[in-house]
Amino acid sequence: MSTKEHRFAAVDLGASSGRVIVGEVAPERLTLHEAHRFPNQPTRVLGTLHWNILSLYQGVLEGLKAAAAHTAGNGLTSIGIDTWAVDYGLLAADGTLLANPVHYRDARTTGAAEKVAKAVSPQSLYAATGIQHLPFNTVYQLISAQGTPALTAAHRLLLIPDLISYWLTGEPGTELTNASTTQLIDPRTRDWATPVAQALGIDLTLFPPLRHPGDPAGTLRQEVLAETGLTTPLPVTAVGSHDTASAVVGVPATTPDFAYIATGTWSLAGLELDAPVLTEASRAANFTNELGVDGTVRYLRNIMGLWMLQECVRAWETQGSTAPRGTRGTTATHTDLTALLQEAAQATPLRSVVDAGDPAFIAPHHMPGRIADACRRTGQPVPRTPAETTRCVLDSLALAHRRAIDDAARLSGRTVRTVHIVGGGVHNALLCQLTADACGLPVIAGPAEAAALGNVLVQARAAGAITGGLPELRALLHSTQPLRQYEPTGDHSAWDRAAARLADAQVTRATTGLGDEEEPCA
Repeated sequence: MSTKEHRFAAVDLGASSGRVIVGEVAPERLTLHEAHRFPNQPTRVLGTLHWNILSLYQGVLEGLKAAAAHTAGNGLTSIGIDTWAVDYGLLAADGTLLANPVHYRDARTTGAAEKVAKAVSPQSLYAATGIQHLPFNTVYQLISAQGTPALTAAHRLLLIPDLISYWLTGEPGTELTNASTTQLIDPRTRDWATPVAQALGIDLTLFPPLRHPGDPAGTLRQEVLAETGLTTPLPVTAVGSHDTASAVVGVPATTPDFAYIATGTWSLAGLELDAPVLTEASRAANFTNELGVDGTVRYLRNIMGLWMLQECVRAWETQGSTAPRGTRGTTATHTDLTALLQEAAQATPLRSVVDAGDPAFIAPHHMPGRIADACRRTGQPVPRTPAETTRCVLDSLALAHRRAIDDAARLSGRTVRTVHIVGGGVHNALLCQLTADACGLPVIAGPAEAAALGNVLVQARAAGAITGGLPELRALLHSTQPLRQYEPTGDHSAWDRAAARLADAQVTRATTGLGDEEEPCA
């Protein structure tokens, strides 16, 4: 282990914003400094929702420039990149981007699952890849894109973090933890599921060779150095480039009997395992086996997350709703989120709950109305105010967290004694407390920047600034990062009754098809 202080830049791109964060690492010391934050605002063009990838890349360059200024005289040791999963960019033979990447919330994959099932049954697909069914998985995106001019002309396919890395270094690669979310990787061999790709007509040669967290990913090109003010040579290091893979590294667990919930736009709730769970029961429960750092498996379920609340707030502001303490303008109201959560904490608990895993909540817009419709369909009181809707969302998320953790423990044969919440949701004290109450387990909240910390830790270990496996990395987190513990309170049986009520509603919908004719708003 090096005794001097090292600095690492973590490029962390989320669904709503991007940031470049400088991590300073020394023996028994780990600190973060946010060098630059920038918005991530998708754009709809001719009916298709795209990521504004060039704007994001410019934000990365500006962030690296700010990082260079912050570390003047000391410099950076390396750079690592993590982003959301499943989406990709297509490149021509000369490296030109053929089109802006399509957003996973775009409706183009409608009907793709049915096409895939004709070639590979859902049971066989899960047994081969272990990835839960989500309508926007990369495999469905590629099936939807078959025959399009862009895919036909493509020479390379780069997942989003690999695309950013390629633009910085000129070296193409496919980082494994993110590749595992494509539904084209065999989690047992940690290599491509070639029979699946062949059955679906997907050309795996579009993907550059696989990289693993800690592998070198090239050095910054001269024009990047000139634009950012960084010095040469500066390596880019592959990290857990799926932001959840980095966030799980950033869980400050001190014992192996923990569950994690990586919160933000999504809630990713589950366990860290040594091997995948590929049973039919696991498929039916819609669990995914994504690959993690150091040979681990992220056995988890995707839950809609704080996206539901974010979309509600967006709707209230746009409509000029009476959200708490807002400053009314001519067309919109600015929502005081702190006041809204305070009012939600006083609202009747578990008055109404919805299924936070329901695909009806994936698409943007009209979220309060969709929540009201879900309550109406299941015979529950419809929320009347923003505070009641907020409480419904948070109660529902807590129930979904409980169900995911209980199911993961049952299906894997593991015991859970502590729940760790990391990511942006650690700032939502009400959600953290409700999760502890629902699970009947202590919840340790923090760190908020778990993805950036996990990114930095993998870089630091690759550079020799720190040593050890995941337990040692997490011990450093536990000793250096602020954490808050929430103990279960209240009547746990009330959560049991709410869970049973929601389960009954889910069974009714599944057997009657009630509401299936309603398409989510695009």
